[in-house]
This record gives sequence, structure tokens and C-alpha cells, in this order.
Amino acid sequence: MNAADIPALNRSREVPATTQSGYVMLLVSLALMGGALWMFIAGVVKPSYPDGSMAIGAIVTGVVSLLILTGFYMINPNEAAAIQLFGAYKGTDRNEGLRWVLPWLGRKKIAVRANNVISQTIKVNDARGNPIEMGAQVVWRVTDTAQALFDVDDYREFVNAQIEAAVRAIGSRYPYDDIEHLEITLRGNHDEVGVELRVALIERLSVAGITVDECGLTHLAYAPEIAGAMLRRQQAEAVISARKKLVEGAVTMVEMALAQLSERGVVNLDDERKAAMVSNLMVVLCGERDTQPVVNAGSLY
Repeated sequence: MNAADIPALNRSREVPATTQSGYVMLLVSLALMGGALWMFIAGVVKPSYPDGSMAIGAIVTGVVSLLILTGFYMINPNEAAAIQLFGAYKGTDRNEGLRWVLPWLGRKKIAVRANNVISQTIKVNDARGNPIEMGAQVVWRVTDTAQALFDVDDYREFVNAQIEAAVRAIGSRYPYDDIEHLEITLRGNHDEVGVELRVALIERLSVAGITVDECGLTHLAYAPEIAGAMLRRQQAEAVISARKKLVEGAVTMVEMALAQLSERGVVNLDDERKAAMVSNLMVVLCGERDTQPVVNAGSLY
């Protein structure tokens, strides 16, 4: 699911809630409790008002004081509380410490601190159809509490599902490796792939009011059923590439040797002798074993 799948008119938006400092309301509650106790003593224990008005006042004041106590709640650092009135969203309180709201308003807390998730290893087919295993690490946090609480069923499960979907999409877009380094690969371009994965996740998670601070691949390997064959292929490609570089260098050195011998007039070689010399030099330069020189004490011809 992408952000475009839900119309903008149906999305929730976080707004500040109207709440009070809990410390001020705590003083008010204590004052009411003290007043209720005084009226109870004046009207019941030592009746100064025989008509019962003080007793009624004590009961009313005590009930109000207890009602105020039910409106207190605590907000920790990097935490917020969504305020609701009979199910209707009335705003979000992000102020830390002891807070107070009208008792009939509901409070639903949500953490807005950073969360680190390491996804499960999943099997994906890369751009060339090879099965590979991928896993990602994502640092995410809630930026819009209203969207996180009311626009998706469970925002944490939603994050996990979207991470898996994004990893699959990115994994199928690029090949695992490219020995010639002509295209972007999952193995050779971690930074580019990580940036694209983050952009894809931000787009997918915006519907839930969640952003991604950092992400990257934590596991990348061929699937076990082809790992052996792909390893042999990589080894063969590496040998071919090394041989190609070796031959190119040897040809350059032979050309340089022949050119300098001719320019300096050290020795004049006909085509047949040049061919023999080239063959010997190529064997010496491209051979895997150390060569054993043969000293010719006679004439070259």
C-alpha cells in the first residue's frame, strides 16, 4: 500500500490538543479535598450548621475533587497522547510531565522515539532472475500520531510489512553482481541502493505518519540452492578478467620491447625471429610458473 492509495480527504492530521498542566490542577484538587474535609468536620463531626448544608457541600466538593483526579496522566520524554471524545479525535498532547484533561476525554499514548528494526531474511529474485537472500535494517519514528493511530490498523505491523515489500521491490530491480561494473548492483552499490530503499519506504509509510531516518541492507547472499554454482561462476569470471588484464599488459610490454630494440639498433630481427621472440616473451610474461632461462652461447642465427 502506498500513500496514494488512500485519498487525502480521508487521512487524519495531527493537531495540538487543549490540555492543562497537571501540577496546577493537582493544587486545585488538593484545595478542594481540604475544603471538603473542613466542611465535613463543620457539618458532621462538629456540626456548626445543623441544616446539613455543610455536609452536602462536603460531599459535592469531595466528588468534584475525586473527579479531577481521574483526569491526570503522565507523558514521558519522546511520548505523546492522543485525546479523544467518545471516539472523536480532539488533538495530540506532546508536553512532557504531569498533564490534566477533562475526565470524560480519553487518552491514548504513543511513543515518538526512534525505533530500530532488522527485518527477517527473505528470498527475492534479482533483475536476472537469480534467487537471493536479503535483509534490511531500518530506523523509523512516528511523526504524525493521528495517522499512526487512526489511519492504519497496527502501525508497527504496517511498518514490518512495508519493509518487506520495499526490500522485495528493490531486490528485483537490480542484479546481485556485475563483474564488469557497468551497472548498479546490490552487492557493489550499497549507498545508492540504501538511498533508494529509504525513499521507497518514506513514500510507503507516509500514509501512517511515519518517516525513515536511516536504512540499509544487512544481509545479501545468493540462495543456498545456487550459491555453489554462482561462486564457481564468479571465480571463473574473476580468472578470465585477470587473464585479460595480464594479456593486455604482456602485449604492451612486447610492443615496447620490440620498438626500443629497433629504435636503438641493438639487434635486427626478421619476421621469423620477431615471431619467436614474441612467443618467448608472451610465455615468460603470461606463464603461471617461473621460467628457466636458456643461455645461447652461439650465434642467434
